[in-house]
Amino acid sequence: MATATNLQNLQNPFPRPTISSKCLLTRAPRLVFKCGCSRNSSSRVQEDVFSLTSSSKYDVDYLGESTKGDLSVKLEHLEAFGLDGQATLKGPIEQVARMEAEEAEGLLRDLGIPSPSAARLSPRGIFCSRTLNLRSISAIGYDMDYTLLHYNVMAWEGRAYDYCMENLKNMGFPVEGLAFDPDLVIRGLVIDKENGNLVKADRFGYVKRAMHGTKMLSTRAVSDMYGRELVDLRKESRWEFLNTLFSVSEAVAYMQVVDRLDEGAIPADLGPLDYKGLYKAVGKALFRAHVEGQLKSEIMSKPELFVEPDPELPLALLDQKEAGKRLLLITNSDYHYTDKMMRHSFNRFLPNDMGWRDLFDMVIVSARKPEFFQMSHPLYEVVTGEGLMRPCFKAHTGGLYSGGSAQMVENSLNIHGDEILYVGDHIYTDVSQSKVHLRWRTALICRELEEEYNALIRSRGHRATLIELVNQKEIVGDLFNQLRLALQRRTKGRPAQTLAATNMDDQELTESMQKLLIVMQRLDEKIGPMLEADGELFNKRWGFLSRAGLWDKSHLMRQIEKYADIYTSRVSNFLNYTPFMYFRSQEQTLAHDSYSHYCSEQNGSLVNKE
Repeated sequence: MATATNLQNLQNPFPRPTISSKCLLTRAPRLVFKCGCSRNSSSRVQEDVFSLTSSSKYDVDYLGESTKGDLSVKLEHLEAFGLDGQATLKGPIEQVARMEAEEAEGLLRDLGIPSPSAARLSPRGIFCSRTLNLRSISAIGYDMDYTLLHYNVMAWEGRAYDYCMENLKNMGFPVEGLAFDPDLVIRGLVIDKENGNLVKADRFGYVKRAMHGTKMLSTRAVSDMYGRELVDLRKESRWEFLNTLFSVSEAVAYMQVVDRLDEGAIPADLGPLDYKGLYKAVGKALFRAHVEGQLKSEIMSKPELFVEPDPELPLALLDQKEAGKRLLLITNSDYHYTDKMMRHSFNRFLPNDMGWRDLFDMVIVSARKPEFFQMSHPLYEVVTGEGLMRPCFKAHTGGLYSGGSAQMVENSLNIHGDEILYVGDHIYTDVSQSKVHLRWRTALICRELEEEYNALIRSRGHRATLIELVNQKEIVGDLFNQLRLALQRRTKGRPAQTLAATNMDDQELTESMQKLLIVMQRLDEKIGPMLEADGELFNKRWGFLSRAGLWDKSHLMRQIEKYADIYTSRVSNFLNYTPFMYFRSQEQTLAHDSYSHYCSEQNGSLVNKE
């Protein structure tokens, strides 16, 4: 219990200040509404007491977010109780807010409802890159695979790998002895198809780690190969970004057969193959595994072996629907697969004999994303349980469709742009394109966040020691550089920085420099291995998902920040945040934020002088 408390204090270094009993506040009498546990009576109470800001009367708040969907207290209701809306809670607002928050927290404890802050400080938090008022969202669209359904990666991607290898074998490739190794790659890496490498880049595109085939390259080899190059995802002929967990099986297969190509084990009758041609061959083999349908047929026959159930997820969507959100399912999967997998994953967890279709105002299968967000395709209505379709020209609420376009969805629902939140796991297909082309709000699902969050907590001691060593090296290095400059100026017959430095004995100066050089060398000997090991609690080869090196963000994290307004590990995390959450982005640290240290030093000096 003490550990959890310490962790909370570490993550929230600004505890709520206590309120002195001397503070006198005027408190309004509590209005108690007795609930007869009837939906209609609760609805009447809400309508009598509160007014809902409509889409025609909304304003924009001080953060630039729409106030649509916000509740306001009806003044006439307060007046009926003899209360003044302006004078209801007198006193300094900071104290009033703290006191009311404490009372509300006590009420939640009495009701057995977890504190909202508990969800935020956990691996299952929802993290905000760009401020988002969920109350103003009219519709929420969902991808299905690895979003509403989470697959067991070892099972799903393992079978995809098996089918891929079988197809490669039939094509004449030597794949005997190869086995699926999911730890070989992580999401967010980039395949260099020209060199047969897998690389991890920082937010600027500089390569920080690399692997050729299945062998990690040294820091020197990475510098020699990529020192003058940046990863540019726009050059699709060379770079392939691992956007999603679906990329794992392909990347593992490719890196393994790169080894076989280097060994000269690939038969000459397959033609002269370079690394780029090899990538095409692996992609073709995996594509056949999906197109021929054997993989999906196997999954549909035994979904329990491939899908990890999440009983909370359907309930999170039910809360959103009952809050007035219009829910959409937009998936590239076909109707039969979608219906089978959604029945398995949703129906048993829904109340009152509801089915998965009852949750959604519109379902679109075979959507052909990302083109779905970019252009129009013919729209078909699925009219029978067997999946028979007929052409149609307009979608309607409650319908099940195939194809179409995002613009068609907007026109059918009469909602547009930032009124829609789209939730998916694929950074490009789901998140980037819906934002770039339509200005939809976006949420990224990344299940690995839970493991990384826990790994970062367990690595706190290691990273703190490493940062301390690096800071020591910086201090010693700065001191050494000043002495080196003094020596340089004296060597050139010029005075050093000060008179004392100019008159310093040569032997004393060089001895001091020698000692500092030895100290820096020993620090480097300790820092190097520790820096290499940083992040190995998440992945021994690649380190943390969101970081590249000790200080910087990974290229993946840069993509997430750029295109995803919020991101989280699973859709069911919305259950702890309610459909009315106002997500606020955190302050972003900048290189010159050292001004805060300067200000604290100045304030300290003023206090001492006084």
